[in-house]
Amino acid sequence: MGDVWSAEDTVLDRQVAVKVLRPTTDGEPVFARRFRDEALYTANLCHSNIATVFDYGEEDALAYIVMELVDGEPLSELVRREGPLEPARVRSLMGQAALALGAAHDAGVVHRDVKPANILIASDGTVKLTDFGIARALDGAGHTQTGEVVGTPHYLSPEQALGEVATGASDLYALGIVAHEMLTGRRPFEKNTPVATALAQVNDPPPPLPGHVPPGLRALVEQCLSKRPEDRPASARELGERLGLPESELVGDDPAAEVVGAALVDEEGPEVAASTRASDAGAASDPTPTLSSLDAPLVRVRRRDVQRRRAQAAARRVHWAWAPTALVLAVITVVLALGR
Repeated sequence: MGDVWSAEDTVLDRQVAVKVLRPTTDGEPVFARRFRDEALYTANLCHSNIATVFDYGEEDALAYIVMELVDGEPLSELVRREGPLEPARVRSLMGQAALALGAAHDAGVVHRDVKPANILIASDGTVKLTDFGIARALDGAGHTQTGEVVGTPHYLSPEQALGEVATGASDLYALGIVAHEMLTGRRPFEKNTPVATALAQVNDPPPPLPGHVPPGLRALVEQCLSKRPEDRPASARELGERLGLPESELVGDDPAAEVVGAALVDEEGPEVAASTRASDAGAASDPTPTLSSLDAPLVRVRRRDVQRRRAQAAARRVHWAWAPTALVLAVITVVLALGR
């Protein structure tokens, strides 16, 4: 849909990316509307893992979007150069992308074209999801005709391949394909033609993951690749939070971790907050950031730990609630003794 240039914003003195609609598509109304929608949808999304849109304009019959310039490279280039990535790195990249999709879905936007080329990796390891050019609002107010298939066949969900409406679960399927490719270094579905590739998404099981992939990560990737949307994770946000847990907690009978705000850390006292900060500081040396360091207000703890701490806090409150009564009783006892 467009060509991307690096540029200098002379007003605010910063480097930016400028995406210009290709002249060959400028005369086609549907492309122009989708291009404007990309600016509209992305401008309303505010998340550390989504490339920020600064401005939109039209000049000399050319439409353009001014965006955050990401100092890094597309995930597609990273996988092409390095091949299969380590599972821990895949967890971080997949988790960050899932949190970005969660923010988009919460805002009512389905990306519909999640693929390595649209996932930028900054030099510090931060994921930046970009190119919402064919995004469609969850309320169905899009430009796609009924039965029209829009997306990249190698990352197309089964329901999209069948011409059905894309949902947030469709983005999760595409993210599962991306994760599978990161772990193996190759696309799981790649046939001779785009149509054959799309049909493979509908009918064929994905190739097995390598044996060194930990069971928890393996289970989440396989869940994302479920053919039925209802069998995939409940939401992108939930997937991102699960990927932020220790490996031992990704699967099993234990409930998913409860996500609580920083208020709980403050309530627990300065020693807990200091411990949390020290943990984050230790993770800063890793060039690939963890999910907790990217989502600072959230602290992930096990559910039983939350309940235990709340019970302890309640016990402390009950203990101090009796203090005034005990003081009054002591004074009355002393007065009576003196009176005798």
